[in-house]
Amino acid sequence: MKTHFKTIVVSDVHLGTRGSKAKEIARFLKQYRCENLILNGDIIDGWQLKKSGTWKRKHTRFFNRILKMIENHQTKVYYLRGNHDDFLDQILPLQIGNLSIQTDMIYESQGKKYFITHGDIFDSITTNLRWIAYLGDVGYTFLLWLNRIVNHYRFKRGLPYYSLSQYVKSKVKSAVSYIDEYEKELAKMARSKGCDGIICGHIHKAEDREIEGVHYLNSGDWVETMSALAEDHEGNWQLIYYNEIDFKEIRDHQITSFFEGESQDNIIPLRQVSFENKNDDLDPPAFRS
Repeated sequence: MKTHFKTIVVSDVHLGTRGSKAKEIARFLKQYRCENLILNGDIIDGWQLKKSGTWKRKHTRFFNRILKMIENHQTKVYYLRGNHDDFLDQILPLQIGNLSIQTDMIYESQGKKYFITHGDIFDSITTNLRWIAYLGDVGYTFLLWLNRIVNHYRFKRGLPYYSLSQYVKSKVKSAVSYIDEYEKELAKMARSKGCDGIICGHIHKAEDREIEGVHYLNSGDWVETMSALAEDHEGNWQLIYYNEIDFKEIRDHQITSFFEGESQDNIIPLRQVSFENKNDDLDPPAFRS
């Protein structure tokens, strides 16, 4: 069981919105270690915060978790700008210690190069017709609201989670066609930059496949899908879905590994396992000069 990766990529957390699964992603990041953490856009939803969004304590916990990864494990964090956090344009590029905020990046590993971008720059609707993009955002917000109601009743009846927006996107031909064209255009962009693959987000559709010889990877989102991309130290990529993680099994494995004397790289220290303070994410890490 792997709990230590070379690189983890997450995108579309949309902090500041009701639909954001901030608590879940903070818990996810607490289970895994990585040398590089790439936050691939739309981490903070500036659009919603300007309108009706609210910033909550659980949203702050997410960034506290990031800071602890930097302090405790020397994780290098790259925050790439998305369309919903376009307010970052005012400070780009910026680097503070192990935190780098930038537009996009080229990532090299095991002899392969990946172009990493949120993906909105290739979305002609978002780029050229901003008012239509905002209208689409309103429609998606409504679907998420309706989705909460539907799943509330499904939960009461013992039924599993159901994504209404994913169903709508899979049935509307124009949406299916748009996603297909979006993925192909991104693959072309990676090829034009001399890269072997492309890593993106934006469309909230997790994917790992080949497109005309280009490795296309999409990390999904933390509104519905709750997924992330992870690369092991041999250069293999995989999608990890939060709802498929057996947290108890991970914890049991970490405790067993500790007592068997295995490398500390793959386990959570015993102090955190046995005497874990459930509110430790509320306290920011100490900074050392």
